[in-house]
Amino acid sequence: MELQGARIVLRDKVIQDAEKDYIWRCDPELAKLDAAYPLTMNYDRYLKIFEDQLRYPTPGSHHFAIEVTDGTFIGNCMYYDLDSVNKEAELGIVIGDRDYWSGAYGYDAVVTLLEHMFSVRNLKRVYLHTLEWNKRAQRCFSKCGFRSVREVRRMGLDFILMDTYREDWMDNGEQRLDDRWLFQSGSERSTTNEEGASGGAAQGLLK
Repeated sequence: MELQGARIVLRDKVIQDAEKDYIWRCDPELAKLDAAYPLTMNYDRYLKIFEDQLRYPTPGSHHFAIEVTDGTFIGNCMYYDLDSVNKEAELGIVIGDRDYWSGAYGYDAVVTLLEHMFSVRNLKRVYLHTLEWNKRAQRCFSKCGFRSVREVRRMGLDFILMDTYREDWMDNGEQRLDDRWLFQSGSERSTTNEEGASGGAAQGLLK
């Protein structure tokens, strides 16, 4: 599967992504943003787990690599815990390549995935959890249409639960998709590193 954004493409994960994913998962700063511990396993062990997850993906989830238009792999965006009865799922994102932080690539990826989730998968609600102190990520998600719901305590950490609904996307999604192109010239910049990671909204080895 491939989803076309403005300056990014969301594509299915491939084995060639493993090396960069491993580097990002071992990075203490990225791990902190993702409410996780840096990996300590060696690369060979990680590669085996990565291959197994590609071969046997977790039901109710879909993991995408984020590529910029020149083909550079810069991060991951995914949905998981898909509830087919209530028609909702959780979203996560990480921009692992620091050269692409604060450049609106995260915004581009999130709204591109939301378009797929609401218009193609016909979900009613998409939600995420971001660390309470990561205000920059929260501002980015707000631009994408998410609203803060409540504080949540998980794994000994404080998170903000945020969500967005299909009705809001039907009213405002076209404008949010158009806004992806505003950042092409570099005249405006996103306020996420926020772009670095969603702060706990993505859990698992492929995040």
